[in-house]
Amino acid sequence: MIDSGMSLATAELPADPVALRAFALACQGELKAAQTAVQLKALEIEKLRFQIAKLRRMQFGRSSERITRQIEQLELQLEELETSEAEDIARTEASEPEAPVPARAKPKRKPLPDHLPRQEVLHQPAGDAACICPACGGGMGKLGEDVTEVLDYVPGHFQVIRHVRPKYACHACDAITQAPAPAMPTPRGRATPAMLAHLLVSKYCDHLPLYRQCEMYARQGLELDRSTLCDWVGQAAWLLDPIVAAIRAHVFAAEKIHGDDTTVPVLEPGLGRTKTGRLWAYVRDDRRFCGEAPPAAAYFYSPDRTAAHPAAHMATFTGLLQADGYSGFQQLYGPARTKPGPITEVACWAHTRRGFFDEWEHRKSPTARQALDRIAAIYAVEARAAFAPPPERVELRRETAPLLDAFFGWAETTAAKLSAKSNLAEAFRYAINRREALSRFVTDGRLEVDNNIAENAMRCIALGRKNYLFAGSDTGGDRAAAIYTIVQTAKMNDLNPEAYLRDTLARVAEGHPINRIDELMPWPTGIAAAEASQVVG
Repeated sequence: MIDSGMSLATAELPADPVALRAFALACQGELKAAQTAVQLKALEIEKLRFQIAKLRRMQFGRSSERITRQIEQLELQLEELETSEAEDIARTEASEPEAPVPARAKPKRKPLPDHLPRQEVLHQPAGDAACICPACGGGMGKLGEDVTEVLDYVPGHFQVIRHVRPKYACHACDAITQAPAPAMPTPRGRATPAMLAHLLVSKYCDHLPLYRQCEMYARQGLELDRSTLCDWVGQAAWLLDPIVAAIRAHVFAAEKIHGDDTTVPVLEPGLGRTKTGRLWAYVRDDRRFCGEAPPAAAYFYSPDRTAAHPAAHMATFTGLLQADGYSGFQQLYGPARTKPGPITEVACWAHTRRGFFDEWEHRKSPTARQALDRIAAIYAVEARAAFAPPPERVELRRETAPLLDAFFGWAETTAAKLSAKSNLAEAFRYAINRREALSRFVTDGRLEVDNNIAENAMRCIALGRKNYLFAGSDTGGDRAAAIYTIVQTAKMNDLNPEAYLRDTLARVAEGHPINRIDELMPWPTGIAAAEASQVVG
């Protein structure tokens, strides 16, 4: 499987005995910390299960609607904790295969339903090993077989795949030969790559929490415990970490990106209320100026909106950033930057227009209407410049330069006549203070007139907010950002996210080498993407 990250346990061993001892102690400390984290999550999971059971007993009477909502929130919180625990266990087992991992109390695994269709896959020993003993050359006889049943998802229905591995024993020397077990994405899991892909897309594209998916599957006669689904999602997310990191590196290697952020409600453990987290999106999309680089979107989660977060996200980025007027972005521009290489501000006319639109919408201000008409003239030129090469865009935008000069000249004269405290004056100040950044697109054919590319990348999050909360743990927000990075990038490249994930997880399970991660990227140049259906899901 792909190694999703380096740790002390996977680092090169030092030659010096003293350094080797220190290294071993550090590895033990790292393992102990991981085991403690898993134990703490297990305790929190048991506490939530108790709370949910107690609330279900109270789910009658006048306050039943409020209790039902509280149960839903706790279910989501429990879902995130169990998924995080599964991800932590997968990471620990990968770095220390022999280390004991604390086990939580889990429901007894039920057999897969008999009514589901079965597809049998026979795994015979390689070559003539089923007939001729590889040890002594004697004849072989069938001794028995091992059968592993795994749950598969074919669009529209479930099925069970029976992996049958006959055992053969040598008549002469009793040597036993059997084909190796098929590779699975999740250790000891009973889910195929197709099933994992369906789970991830249902949760992060179709915005269905896992407990709701359990209810849907139960109606089809498939009883899957939510904790089982959490295990599968957590382990799949860990497997995909290297691809997420590669997409983010691709985005920040661009000369120009778009940035935006939005709120995400997050349940605070034990308090019964939500706090406000943030999801950040950075988008590389060169298609509007005929660029050849694949489009991609990188998402990040943070528990607040301090300027430290975009600074950390863009620590390696140098180039043009098109974004709104958020003060955290402002600190990245100009002499305030402490890291080498400048980030150049490119402002957004859509945000500039918004202040004038609000004034026209609420107060029917003729001045606001005039501002909207002047901005509309700028957009009329841009409509002709879309999807043209940079030199052609610059040539078309020669018509825009006088429009901008006229707008800002009129804006300065008009703003001086308004009350400084009025909303309209504030809209004018927003535009005037960003004149250079708002004009930069005219002479650079790579730039856009607005930041709508990033705002479009936020639509999937807005839909998700209506259906569920990132319950209880900031780790759930980090995981959502990672999976959004993959599925949104796949959709931007006209790939079906489910088909892409199905093929990619299968390749990862088979041991795809980490040094060929570019073959798994969710755009047409990657092998996995090229084999995925070219229909956006």
